Amino acid sequence: MRLNLGASSILARQIADGARADLFFSADEAKMDTLAQAGCIVPGTRCSFLSNSLVIVVPADSGLSFASARELATPAVRRLALAEPQTVPAGIYAREYLQKQHLWAAVADKIVPTENVRAVLAAVESGNVTAGIVYRTDALISRHVRIAFAVPPGEGPRISYSFAAIAGGGNPSGAARFAALVSSPAGKSVFVKYGFITNP
Repeated sequence: MRLNLGASSILARQIADGARADLFFSADEAKMDTLAQAGCIVPGTRCSFLSNSLVIVVPADSGLSFASARELATPAVRRLALAEPQTVPAGIYAREYLQKQHLWAAVADKIVPTENVRAVLAAVESGNVTAGIVYRTDALISRHVRIAFAVPPGEGPRISYSFAAIAGGGNPSGAARFAALVSSPAGKSVFVKYGFITNP
């Protein structure tokens, strides 16, 4: 298996431009919708069973802790890292959440946009920003950040991952076998182990 990892927006653009791939995992439904409309995915192979949640992270040695996301607007937070909020799913979800909490205007001048959610994590780990908004699954893999606030269920945006076989892929049978594996009970248990939320 060969993996090409990156922001869903970049991967979707590569596929639309003709990059070879057998299966696409997207961190949001919008990127998959775009590929579907362009005829890039195989009809009937799209599946959505994974979700996630957002958390605010700070460096592990930071003394900051938040009772609510509103504290992002206080002077204690000088710089806030987000994945690119116009194109990258993690950033789009973060922007939606901040807008829903009526905080976007209050924190806009503090935002440091990054290439993807892992770059947000790296910015927080290095101490180059005060805080960042990432997926819970990303926060759990780092020993150098600490979750300062977890967005409560129901307050955050609906996060939905989907995958589908790519039209013209060189190994459709392999793509089908892998898709069946990751969506099986055994496959789902691995996702749960690493903090993802599985839907029926």
